[in-house]
Amino acid sequence: MCKHILILIISFLFVIAVFADESDNSTILIISSYNPETSNVASNISDLMNEFALLDRDKTRRFNIENMNCRNFPDAAGWKNRMYEILQKYSGKNTPDMIILLGQEAWSSFISQNDERLQLIPIMSGMASRNAIVLPDSLINLTDWEPESIDVLKDMKKYNIVAGYFIEYDIEKNINLILDIYPNAKNIALITDNTYGGVALQAHVRQNMKKFPQLNFIPLDGRKYSIYTITQVLSNLPENTVILLGSWRVDSNEGYFMSNSTYSLRDVNPNIPAFTLTTLGLGHWAIGGYVPEYRSRGKEMARQVVNYFNKSSTDDVQIEIVPNNYVFDYKRLENIGYNFKKLPPNSEILNKGETFWEKYSSQIIMVGLGFVIFFGVFLFILRSYINIRKLNHELENSQIEIEIAKERAEESDRLKTAFIANMSHEIRTPLNAIVGFSNILAMGDCTQEEMNNYKNIIYTNSDLLLILINNIMDFARLEVDSVQFDICDCEIVSICNSAISSVFRTKNENIEVVFNPPVDSFVINTDANRLQQILSNLLLNSSKFTQEGKITLKFEIDEKNNRILFSVTDTGCGIDKSKHEIIFKRFQKLDVFEQGTGLGLPISKLTINKLGGDIWIDPDYTNGARFVFSHPIKLNRELFKKPT
Repeated sequence: MCKHILILIISFLFVIAVFADESDNSTILIISSYNPETSNVASNISDLMNEFALLDRDKTRRFNIENMNCRNFPDAAGWKNRMYEILQKYSGKNTPDMIILLGQEAWSSFISQNDERLQLIPIMSGMASRNAIVLPDSLINLTDWEPESIDVLKDMKKYNIVAGYFIEYDIEKNINLILDIYPNAKNIALITDNTYGGVALQAHVRQNMKKFPQLNFIPLDGRKYSIYTITQVLSNLPENTVILLGSWRVDSNEGYFMSNSTYSLRDVNPNIPAFTLTTLGLGHWAIGGYVPEYRSRGKEMARQVVNYFNKSSTDDVQIEIVPNNYVFDYKRLENIGYNFKKLPPNSEILNKGETFWEKYSSQIIMVGLGFVIFFGVFLFILRSYINIRKLNHELENSQIEIEIAKERAEESDRLKTAFIANMSHEIRTPLNAIVGFSNILAMGDCTQEEMNNYKNIIYTNSDLLLILINNIMDFARLEVDSVQFDICDCEIVSICNSAISSVFRTKNENIEVVFNPPVDSFVINTDANRLQQILSNLLLNSSKFTQEGKITLKFEIDEKNNRILFSVTDTGCGIDKSKHEIIFKRFQKLDVFEQGTGLGLPISKLTINKLGGDIWIDPDYTNGARFVFSHPIKLNRELFKKPT
């Protein structure tokens, strides 16, 4: 009897020691998907950790961050094992106090685990849809797989969800909205891409379309279509079809596209009406939709975590559904002659601003026509007289100008020759990597780890090759002034965060990236994609010449002068003052040994000049390089209007 009591006492003391040891190493594990869809994941994590540090009274818990690096849906069969390896790393004494799952891929990988011990760990989810799919088996043909959509919130206790934010796509409200505006609609064509989010959204829509038997469902699936083949399908859609936009980031060729790729899809068949489930296409394609309020919720998640650990009872689940709102494009509704009074209450309207010219153009033309006819002859004679005087002056100076033009042409030829040689080298380098490692993979004589490394090298060099070609095409279009700008109201804080995320996808421990906006949100008139391109070029340029230290992105609001001043500051090697002017000229490259075509800065200057701003290097900053550019807050949209 005494022996049993002694064993119980020793066991009790051992348990106390274990818990005491664990309390000294309390951790909160963050597992993020890090796929292209979740470009704001870095902002969410930063906000969460900073807010938690301010609110946590105990100061005993620390964060561990694991990235699954999910990208395309064809890799989905391996996500479950990737999640398993991460969870094994944090088992036993390393078991965290809470697991925070960010992104749909991380969430789906977690609920696909068959480990009952995970039910003992509190789970928080963010940036994930409540309508998910269970990860597929590796033997399944992913292209034709039609998974069942499940509502994870119905099994909250099963997964031990204690807090978090879930996105809910209300398919029924969007279909009813379409039928309200287009009662003769017979077909719904859903565009989704080759990502987990796209496949899960298609499954959710397919399930809800059963409530509308009168409508024919046409899935335009990125698993089956590339950016080229989907345009053929779009151009041949049947009559009375309405397009429903879901996601478009990755196609069947696993090529990654920026958001501006939807412009090319729109232009294939612009007469077919389009609506959106996810804000994709808003502002340039979609008429509207009932969409979630996408924004960083890191601070709110931090408060949920603190509330969970501070309360005495853990029975209450702090689950919040991200609210949805009706959002519409004013110009699209106006083009179809829709009665704005029929819009749902509290609807958000985009592109509503109307200039004086747009409102009274016909009246102004009528009045101006008489004025032009009256003074036409006089102006013609006056112009002819001025031109004759100019011609005499030009004849006197023509020889000098010919000599100057000859020198410029020779210099331009030399620069072009150097540029072509550099471009050939830049394109050959990633092509050699792609071809070489593809041949190695085809031979098959390598380990799984080596295969994964070779695949990553091929992906990286493919992205590099795409960036090179896009830069060359952008520069050519800007040179001949054939670029069309899509000016609308844009929120610059999110644009800055997206630029940082696109350049610094993986964290460099030697470089600290700092962005502390002076306001939480600020809206200007701009082309969001072009502004993000300028910021990305400057950040990428700084990262090339900063081996260690800090890169700082800032902006200042100067409403008095109707402008925003953006700056990118680094602690790198700096730029000689004698090179401050020529660095923005075409075909100039200060370091021929640095990778890149040397077009990033000239493209940025051409773009910002066309947007009414300017760019320069701060001559007073000596600890590296500081690029500064100005951008108007309000733009005259008429100047950017596409010709009809």
